[in-house]
Amino acid sequence: MSTDAKNLWGPLTEGLNIPRDLDLGDRARALHQLGVTPGAHRTLMSRVNETLPERDATLLVSSRQWPVLAHRMHRMAQEGVPFAAHLARIAPDTAPWRTGPPSDITTRLLLAAHHALTTPLDQPLPTGPRVSTTAARSRSTTTAPDTTPPKQPAPTEPAAPAHRQQTAPAPRQGHGR
Repeated sequence: MSTDAKNLWGPLTEGLNIPRDLDLGDRARALHQLGVTPGAHRTLMSRVNETLPERDATLLVSSRQWPVLAHRMHRMAQEGVPFAAHLARIAPDTAPWRTGPPSDITTRLLLAAHHALTTPLDQPLPTGPRVSTTAARSRSTTTAPDTTPPKQPAPTEPAAPAHRQQTAPAPRQGHGR
């Protein structure tokens, strides 16, 4: 599996088939691997530029992970889903993804775009990170899920009220007298 495919596995790839040899360093090849034709890519870019402010559109399209988002939008367009309407929800100046350190703005924009594209239009966008169970399972360090039932404590006699419980002196530590 390519390094890009390994590193990319997570929220952005939720529900997508990502080739094991995906190379995001070669954008044209990555788009081809993901099934986005040059004509479809031009259409996607123009719709993103129409929908988002220029700075946001440029950040999104120039990001290394753009081919994965383009793949998702291309699939949505093929299914007749209005991806531009989904994407428009992250455009306002008051969008939560805009707050935070400037160094993380591209990451926040990518996740906001992903959330906008994967959240139905009639539902509000998540305000925090969503947990992807698929991604979590793929990153799990355990070999198999634990299917053993939790151990139940052995039944005991009902506890006596606190004022009737007998206490014993604490065991001594170290040397005695």
